[in-house]
Amino acid sequence: MNAPYPPPPPSAVGRDRTTLWGVLGIIFGLFCCGILGIVFGYLSIRDARRFRRSQLLGWLAITFGVINIIVSAIVRARGAYYHPYWYR
Repeated sequence: MNAPYPPPPPSAVGRDRTTLWGVLGIIFGLFCCGILGIVFGYLSIRDARRFRRSQLLGWLAITFGVINIIVSAIVRARGAYYHPYWYR
């Protein structure tokens, strides 16, 4: 009746790329493409759940990706985006 607790399950096998996906998602979400920020954010959250790590970077990447998409849509709707020289 006094048996010890079983050992915890082993962690998932593989490479932990949680930080990589999170940082890439934040960079792409802020500066480039909101869609890529969301995709990399999802990958970061997925790996964070698998390896039992913090999901903060993934959620930040998704947030910045959504903000990028919204701001880009507003700027384009107002017609205030940059016109390259060859379009004049």
